[in-house]
Amino acid sequence: MRSPDAQQLGMFSYVSVEDRVPPDHPIRKLRILVDAILGELDGLLAARYAAGGRPSIPPERILRASLLQVVYSVRSERLLMEQLNYNLLFRWFVGLNIDDPVWDHSTLSFNRQRLFDEAIAQHFFEHTVLLARLRDLVSDEHFSVDGTLLEAWASHKSFRPKDDQDGGDGDNFRGQPRSNDTHASTTDPDARLIRKGQGKEAKLSYLANSLMENRQGLVVGVDVRHASGTGERDGALDLLTAAGVWRGATLGADKGYDTQDFVAAQRTRGVVPHIARNTGNGRRSAVPRTVARTGDYAISQKVRKRIEQGFGWIKTIGGLRKLPMVGLTAVRGWVT
Repeated sequence: MRSPDAQQLGMFSYVSVEDRVPPDHPIRKLRILVDAILGELDGLLAARYAAGGRPSIPPERILRASLLQVVYSVRSERLLMEQLNYNLLFRWFVGLNIDDPVWDHSTLSFNRQRLFDEAIAQHFFEHTVLLARLRDLVSDEHFSVDGTLLEAWASHKSFRPKDDQDGGDGDNFRGQPRSNDTHASTTDPDARLIRKGQGKEAKLSYLANSLMENRQGLVVGVDVRHASGTGERDGALDLLTAAGVWRGATLGADKGYDTQDFVAAQRTRGVVPHIARNTGNGRRSAVPRTVARTGDYAISQKVRKRIEQGFGWIKTIGGLRKLPMVGLTAVRGWVT
């Protein structure tokens, strides 16, 4: 018997949002992980609010909503609020009941800007790594490091002389020498003009470095700084120090890290440099042949390519192909 295509809009529902989400949905595991970390951050979050006054959006919900925006590639806060209005999966993850009103997108942006900064992001990230260590999911012996450029939210027209007094439109820069010493972006002064390599166009960018442990491919350290020619190697050294990587460990990296200073710094720490040897154009590699001939070196060179998957994810899924915010502090928090 064919049922009629008749819709009766009911006023009540006896099925909770919790029951609407399939028990085997992968977002449930993420919610458990996030709630555990937010519980550890309760004291830090409480310190950012006054004891009295008008109630605000719970900070836990702001952070969950921000995480959803990254995981599901929602390109704006306006669209995120639209999804929260009718997407029951989003409502459940954030912590909204089916009848709870959704915030205005500007309210979410303002509250997140005030709450979510580099310190919160770093604490959240460190707790994620800590949980992985407690479950014995990471290695303390073998690591890989790499860096990538993230295009800033600023155009070439905003890159003007620091002593510019005429207030021009920035269009006429053809044939003029420009450098980070003499010029700065009026849109994002923290961005730096840099090119990825020979023959590539220069763009206003930031430099993101990451440290990965090789057993599971988990990123255990993030560093975001001004883009420079030595930023990758400087960031790698800071990441190794922060992660406590010392004697006996191995570090895989690409040819860009094959310099005398960087390899010498690894040997001082007792870290074995499993860095790709750069011998092109008659260049002499800083990595000894005795190290490059070992089986561990070959494994490190094979595994280190996994770190590119993290960079690929943040640019294609995480929305960081072009940064949606300005300023080094804001960029550090969002990238982390």
